[in-house]
Amino acid sequence: MSECTHNCDTCSAGCASKEVNIEKLKLGKGSKIKKIIGVSSGKGGVGKSFVTSLIASGLQKKGYKVGILDADILGPSIPKSFGVLDKNVLATDNGLMIPKETRTGIKIISSNLMLENDTEPIIYRGALISGLLQQFYQEVDWGELDFLFIDMPPGTGDVPLTTYQSIPIDKVIIVSSPQSLVSMIVSKSINMADKMDIDILGIVENMSYVVCPNCDNKIEIFGKSNIDEVADENDTIVLAKLPMRVEYSKMVDEGMVEDIDISELDSTIDMLVRLVK
Repeated sequence: MSECTHNCDTCSAGCASKEVNIEKLKLGKGSKIKKIIGVSSGKGGVGKSFVTSLIASGLQKKGYKVGILDADILGPSIPKSFGVLDKNVLATDNGLMIPKETRTGIKIISSNLMLENDTEPIIYRGALISGLLQQFYQEVDWGELDFLFIDMPPGTGDVPLTTYQSIPIDKVIIVSSPQSLVSMIVSKSINMADKMDIDILGIVENMSYVVCPNCDNKIEIFGKSNIDEVADENDTIVLAKLPMRVEYSKMVDEGMVEDIDISELDSTIDMLVRLVK
């Protein structure tokens, strides 16, 4: 830029050389979180919220204290997956929001908990969405948690950028599906996390295959996956490849995600446990 004054404090340009030094948000009084895990995807429809819910549930079943911040402000699905229907979000004497708890005790906060009607749209511009995300982190009484999962919206726009810049994320899990187009977008998500200096735990491939009910053979309905090659090219690992099952969709729709047991995620859960030991 020929007219650059090299004064980034007053510059609105988004050039690559601009130094960004945003102070991390502080938790509300009385809250303490050991590890914050972001769950990201380059596009929608790959099952990011599903993976978030399964991993959080697995850790809760092992006796760890877990919370989920539903950062997908415009497309929240976490409350419905867990069957949390109560819309009455209360506050502490200090004015902090009290998160809802699932049947097993997972603490959740989501924009859908503040709407009278689940189908009512939230029509916000980027700045308001980012502001609400920051409130969900800073102005919620999380108490003491071993893990807080941030279920991020798809893409690499305002909210993921705000999340990476303002919240002290320890690790990020990338969620994908087998299509080659999605794999390309996975690389974008990985590169964004790298640029933000966020450590990547690995990739979970959802909808990887279907198990034939008659012969137990694995059927790759989206074709052969290249996720292992994508992981190698981006110097990361594939954490798990999850099957598609009709009963999983049914249980999520009925708010019973905590009752789903997918052994393919056991090693990922064990990796997370080691982070807090």
